[in-house]
Amino acid sequence: MADLTEVLTPPRHRVERRAMGWWALRTAATTAVAGGVLLAGYLLITPWRPWTGPALLVVLGLGLAHLLVTPPWRYAVHRWEVTDEAVYVRTGWFVREWRIAPLSRVQTVDTVRGPVQQALGLATVTVTTASAAGPVTLVGLDQHTARRVAGELSAITARTRGDAT
Repeated sequence: MADLTEVLTPPRHRVERRAMGWWALRTAATTAVAGGVLLAGYLLITPWRPWTGPALLVVLGLGLAHLLVTPPWRYAVHRWEVTDEAVYVRTGWFVREWRIAPLSRVQTVDTVRGPVQQALGLATVTVTTASAAGPVTLVGLDQHTARRVAGELSAITARTRGDAT
């Protein structure tokens, strides 16, 4: 059995640096939609102005703060690694979550590339296991890395003994 300190060392790989752009675009889009709704209310419904004006400023301020803080913070924290034994993922803001999925428990490996991810050359690999905690997700990978990882996981899983339950 592996030494516990070996298992809990940080996973080796960072997400792709372009993932910061993806996270920033998602934050900007959410802020724009919320701000747009409040702005429309402010401009079109006069009785709402006393509260929509301040709410709009709060949404824009929080959106800007989120835009400036979230992408670099997530990039600094998110890590992943795939070995012949397991998939390791570390995420989190203030509370760090470490997910370790033994390959003998892997049921499916999926690769997802939404429109923005495609434009940025990114992909997400989702490793579904028999765990009640849900799938292990490797976000913000380079599309070529994601393809390679999904292929490696499929090959390793096919060679791994066990019934993935």
